[in-house]
Amino acid sequence: MQIALGGTFDPIHDGHRALFERAFERGDVTVGLTSDKLAPDTRQEGRPIRDYTDRLADLRAELSAFAEDYDRDCEIRKLEAPTGIATEAQFDVLVVSPETETGGKRINEIRQENGREVLEIDVVDHVTAEDGKPISSTRIVRGEIDEHGNLTPDRDGREPAVEE
Repeated sequence: MQIALGGTFDPIHDGHRALFERAFERGDVTVGLTSDKLAPDTRQEGRPIRDYTDRLADLRAELSAFAEDYDRDCEIRKLEAPTGIATEAQFDVLVVSPETETGGKRINEIRQENGREVLEIDVVDHVTAEDGKPISSTRIVRGEIDEHGNLTPDRDGREPAVEE
């Protein structure tokens, strides 16, 4: 099977790793990485995003272990449009997070308009942080959590309170 997924991946965290793992479990993987031009358009919070070259290097390093562990082929391609590469005929499955499921449905609409079969959309649940909220790159950049969802100490050195 040919699996597609895409994103900005800045920084990579355990939620992304759950997407990667699901994709590699399913088949050979093509990951679309948003271009420098597209990346800000995909983020509503307006935070800074590292440049494509840096994100690409981190993504390559991360994916190489998955490809080896699962004995799968893997390719990274630059995304220049929000619907990315998944409108191309060769893909069977699109792996998405809950917040990108709507984009996956739009991709299937485009595929149908172009006479292509729809993709199976495989939604991977959020990975939650220590506080029960989803791990996200934005929360990491803000300093709330680390890439594994561990709460970071307050700026004054106190440990943060965990909501129960």
